[in-house]
Amino acid sequence: MITDHTFDPDGGGLILVDKPLGWTSHDAVNKIRGAMRSVVKRRNFKVGHAGTLDPLASGLLIIGYGPGTKELQALTGLEKTYVGTITLGATTPSYDRETEPEPAGPWEHLDEVAINAAFAGFRGKSMQRPPNFSAKRVEGERAYWMARDPERAEAVEIPAREVHILALEIISITGPEVQFEARVSKGTYIRSLAHDIGQALGCGAYLSALRRTAIGPYRVENAFPPVEWSQHIAPVINRGS
Repeated sequence: MITDHTFDPDGGGLILVDKPLGWTSHDAVNKIRGAMRSVVKRRNFKVGHAGTLDPLASGLLIIGYGPGTKELQALTGLEKTYVGTITLGATTPSYDRETEPEPAGPWEHLDEVAINAAFAGFRGKSMQRPPNFSAKRVEGERAYWMARDPERAEAVEIPAREVHILALEIISITGPEVQFEARVSKGTYIRSLAHDIGQALGCGAYLSALRRTAIGPYRVENAFPPVEWSQHIAPVINRGS
C-alpha cells in the first residue's frame, strides 16, 4: 500500500519519493533509512527500492520499508514513463552527460519529419544493447567499472535483449535538443534509446536530461523528496506515541 506521510514500522509500507538530480537511488534510500532507524531504534530495520534511477536522472522512486519491502520485487516489472531530452550531433561513451560529448555529425539538415520518422522506428518491440556504463555484470563485475578503466573498456561486451517501447512521442524540438516522452517496459535503457536514435539519424545523439514521471499507476506528482520524507517521519511517530 502506498502511503502519504504516514509511517507504520510494524505493518510496513511503500512510499513515493521524488529523487533529486545528482542523488543516487542508494542516497535516497540511505536518507530515509537513517531517519526510520533513528525512530524505531533498530539497526536491522529494512528499507529498499523498486528499481534504480541514475544520478543524472530525477523523479519517481518507490521505496519500501519493514514488511513492505516484500512487495518491491513485484513492482520492478511495471512499465515506466519518462520525460527527457536528446541532444543531436554528439555522442558520449556513457550515452548521457556523465562523460564528455564528442562531435559526431551534422544535425542542422534534419527537419521535424525526419526526426519524427526516426523516433517512430523505435516504437514497439526491438533488441536493445545496454550501455557499457551500466550496472550490468560482465564476468562477475559491474560493467561501469570496466568501462571507466582504459585498459579494460574494449573488453566490455553486453548482449542485446528485447525491450518494448510502448509509447514514444516528441514534445518539442529546439535546435539540436529534442524533448520527448517515453513509456517503456522493464529493463529498457533510455540512454541506449537516445544513442540508437542518433545512429538512426546519422548524426549521433546522447541523453542530456531525464525525469521519471511514473511507475505503473504511480505518479511523481504524488511523491515527496527524500529530505522532506525524513523530516516528517519523526513527527508522525511522535504524534502516535
